[in-house]
Amino acid sequence: MAVLAMVVCCLVLGFSFLCFALLKWNEIRYRGEGLPPGTMGWPVFGETTDFLKHGPNFMKNQRARYGSLFKSHILGCPTIVSMDPELNRYILMNEGKGLVPGYPQSMLDILGKCNIAAVHGSAHKYIRGSMMSLISPAMIKKQLLPKIEKFMRSYLHNWDGKDIDIQERTNEIDCFNLEVRSLIIRTTLQLHEIVEIESSQLYETFKPEFDKLMVGTLSLPVNIPGTNYHRGFQGRKRVVRILRQIMEERRASSIAHNDMLDHLLRKEESNYNLSDEEIIDQVITILYSGYETVSTTLMMAIKYLHDHPRALKELRDEHMAIRQRKKPEEPIDWNEYKSMSFTRAVIFETSRLASIVNGVLRKTTKDIELNGFVVPKGWRIYVYTREINYDPFLYPEPLTFSPWRWLDKGLESHNYCFVFGGGSRLCPGKELGIVQISTFLHYFVTRYRWEEVGGDKILQFPRVEAPDGLRIRTHVAPNYVRQAPVARSQVRQAPVARSQVRQAPVAPSYVRQKLPRKSSKTGDNREHGRNSVTHSIASTGSRSSDLGKSKFRNLGVLAAENDFGKPPATSE
Repeated sequence: MAVLAMVVCCLVLGFSFLCFALLKWNEIRYRGEGLPPGTMGWPVFGETTDFLKHGPNFMKNQRARYGSLFKSHILGCPTIVSMDPELNRYILMNEGKGLVPGYPQSMLDILGKCNIAAVHGSAHKYIRGSMMSLISPAMIKKQLLPKIEKFMRSYLHNWDGKDIDIQERTNEIDCFNLEVRSLIIRTTLQLHEIVEIESSQLYETFKPEFDKLMVGTLSLPVNIPGTNYHRGFQGRKRVVRILRQIMEERRASSIAHNDMLDHLLRKEESNYNLSDEEIIDQVITILYSGYETVSTTLMMAIKYLHDHPRALKELRDEHMAIRQRKKPEEPIDWNEYKSMSFTRAVIFETSRLASIVNGVLRKTTKDIELNGFVVPKGWRIYVYTREINYDPFLYPEPLTFSPWRWLDKGLESHNYCFVFGGGSRLCPGKELGIVQISTFLHYFVTRYRWEEVGGDKILQFPRVEAPDGLRIRTHVAPNYVRQAPVARSQVRQAPVARSQVRQAPVAPSYVRQKLPRKSSKTGDNREHGRNSVTHSIASTGSRSSDLGKSKFRNLGVLAAENDFGKPPATSE
């Protein structure tokens, strides 16, 4: 027995020494002159597990120890994490000065080497121009808004008296409305003359593979069966196979489908001549970039509006004023969409408070100096923008849902608003996403009242989701005149001859606005009601980098998991 105890003791000591040696070796390996302080974790794996598991709390703890600029090793890469607003703006606005997109290898492998996040310089301008030709404001106004409007009217028909998982239903908007979400179901996954018979079957094959692709993009790039990376890579292969099949069917057909894929395939009528590989990566990127952002923003907007009746009333009044000027079945138009100022404010405030996007990655192409530190060539820089959303200097009472703050249009363009990214990589689908959400909210709040009936737990990292769903019970609104549903045949535009398809206009170039002199004011309209989301605020600590010595030091942090513990209330 004594011998056995001695052996166990030796094994434990040996294992402990091995772990210590590996950690120390990894620290020594990435120890260089001029690097910011921080820890690197285990060889290969680094601190990825802690980062994905604890998210904002991991960032908060590291910043408290090392300041707003520190080193780490996440998602398979040595990484510098920047939590300094001024430095983040500098990085985003100066791509090309030793900085290029630096997304994880898993994301580049699975989304494809031609996706917009992987390219830079002239290639990025070309790919972005091609994408903007599909989803520019002119295209939205002329082609996409009427289709979005018809789809939403049809989709929201007959929800009265039903218990609905709003998370599931908003996810269906992303997947089923493909002229809206860009390329799946109804029009994009049509296969010549077998559209109505085969499209749903094709979708049932497509979606599980795309789900694997999604998960695989945020994983360690270890291609071993059973890993998320391997499953994601296999999912991409099957998705590519399906898209190639669709492209072959389209080219063999004389019918024009008048959707986004068709626009990419009509090389003779487009300013952008993309290869098949570029088209496929473009399709996957458009699907990926909007796969959850729109649906999650919608879910959280409905949650916040339910918990803040005053905001809901003002939103509903805005939309009822539009409906009162129209016949029961008359669609909304572009001018009416542009008049939805409070709706736009609700969308921006939801995006800010829910922090659906946590940050962006860049990669150094040479040794560069940031805040007095030297970042070696080939390292990633994680521009962590999440905490800026809770900066009390920018957003008074930052943990309060207050859409009124965004009625000052200058807030959308201030130097540290990164809700939709920044610099030359401002989200190209920003306006399309806002149109989708605005149209959904228009019909939802004018047709229905709702109450929560279960599933009030919300996770906020690494993705915002309701793990048990977010269930509501809907009731038809008083004085609502029920409209006839829009037939699916009306939603799907009839095929036309290729000669009749007009070329889509190219989007105008983006013009960056100047920082307004006056800060935004929430005034007397600020929502003072009790916020149903339980947040935790943490101090940033006393240390910060030279560039970060500003009023932006103290930032609030959302807890990694929020618990909506409020009793159900009817949203009247």
